[in-house]
Amino acid sequence: MYVLVPDDPVFFAKFQSLEEPLLGSLYMLHSAGPESDDERVIADAYDSWLQVLLKLPLWFDSHTAGTSTGTPAGYVLYGPRGDQLTSLYPIEVTAVDLGHLTACRDLFTVVRAGVPEQGMGLADTFRRVMEVLLLLPPDALLGTLRHVVPGETVVPVTLPAEQETEYRRFCEDIVTILSSGDAFAYRSHRAMYP
Repeated sequence: MYVLVPDDPVFFAKFQSLEEPLLGSLYMLHSAGPESDDERVIADAYDSWLQVLLKLPLWFDSHTAGTSTGTPAGYVLYGPRGDQLTSLYPIEVTAVDLGHLTACRDLFTVVRAGVPEQGMGLADTFRRVMEVLLLLPPDALLGTLRHVVPGETVVPVTLPAEQETEYRRFCEDIVTILSSGDAFAYRSHRAMYP
């Protein structure tokens, strides 16, 4: 299954922030004795998290302080009027990986007490990241972006008006999922999508 992930520091930071709690929980359960069902769920989720991470656009490389070119890796996305848009990247995620991550999200939601100091924050972050990964992209937009073949030079991609409308709705859903509940964070995040 293909998903569209944004070249967006909020998404990337939330996704990246899951690594430490996953490993910490896995270590705690492993140290507690024989392998448990929870340990297997978290181990599978960590492996799946890593598989997704390896497919994410190289946001970190193109946005590292002092080295940013201002251009996302691979292509630059434009609206029909020529305004630059935040890029979305199609990545293929297996149903198995999504299933492992969903099972772990459910586990963290139910067993908040088993994840010291993370509690509801971890479950909420996991939920938000999973909602973005499970957000069904518009077919036409996904089709357009799946056919972009980045080469040695950056490829410009201009969306037709109808796909720009789909793009804006899809991006609004991403911002709402990741930043709702905090008006300042929502406004700041929304500003990344002109």
